Amino acid sequence: MKNIKIALVVQNCIAGNFDANLTKCLEFTEKAAQKGAEVVVFPEMNLTGYVTGKKILKIAKPVSHELKEQLLQKAQSLNLAILAGLAEKASNGSIFSSHLVVLPDGSVEKYRKIHTSPYEQKYFTPGDDIKIFATQKLNFGIQLCYDAHFPELTLSMALQKIDAVFIPHASPRGNSQEKFDSWVRHLRARAFDNSIFVFACNQTGNNLANLTFPGIALAIGPDGNLISTFLEDKEGIHMVHIKKNLLDKVRSHEMRYFLPNRRKDLFNL
Repeated sequence: MKNIKIALVVQNCIAGNFDANLTKCLEFTEKAAQKGAEVVVFPEMNLTGYVTGKKILKIAKPVSHELKEQLLQKAQSLNLAILAGLAEKASNGSIFSSHLVVLPDGSVEKYRKIHTSPYEQKYFTPGDDIKIFATQKLNFGIQLCYDAHFPELTLSMALQKIDAVFIPHASPRGNSQEKFDSWVRHLRARAFDNSIFVFACNQTGNNLANLTFPGIALAIGPDGNLISTFLEDKEGIHMVHIKKNLLDKVRSHEMRYFLPNRRKDLFNL
């Protein structure tokens, strides 16, 4: 890992208005680049918007060649990584909550949400691939919203030598402070137990499909302490400059870096 600037985007994502959401995504990417961002992270399903129930059948989209080219052109022209999400309609008709990882080296990869919530399970198919991604400065994993409640997923990623995990959300209901109180209970534990950075961001506002999202983004260090937060019910870019020496400080401490002392003989992971 090297020092790196992360942009966490809090976006109002109108359900089913793909073109407008994509335009806004590209505009936010431009603004983030002006702020020096090297990685730009968008909320879960920011391109399609988020719904549950039958409505998802109408708004899900395939990951088209045109979409990949638009994002890739932006990533290359600005020399940054773009992490953007959608309700992905696969060629066999299955629907996934997917997040694209578009890198300036020309690669386009994706993570499919592994843990679908009880509200999603009737229409969404869970992914089954714990993928690790890399920029020139950062090795990272992606989890999507409900994924973050399963500690073994973060542990599995940490054992694959990630520096950070990005957790885009589409988490409705409540205000920003209430959502913050909910998130920090488990997200700080994921960071602290695995000695990694954790970054999270949410959709915000009314999605015109009967869901309202509180605006929130946060960054947590590998020591489990909060680095910074964005708690406003409006769109915005939350910039975070993370430094390698914080990671080194934790992982060089015999009593604060726990993974090397795991009883591998007792656990499957």
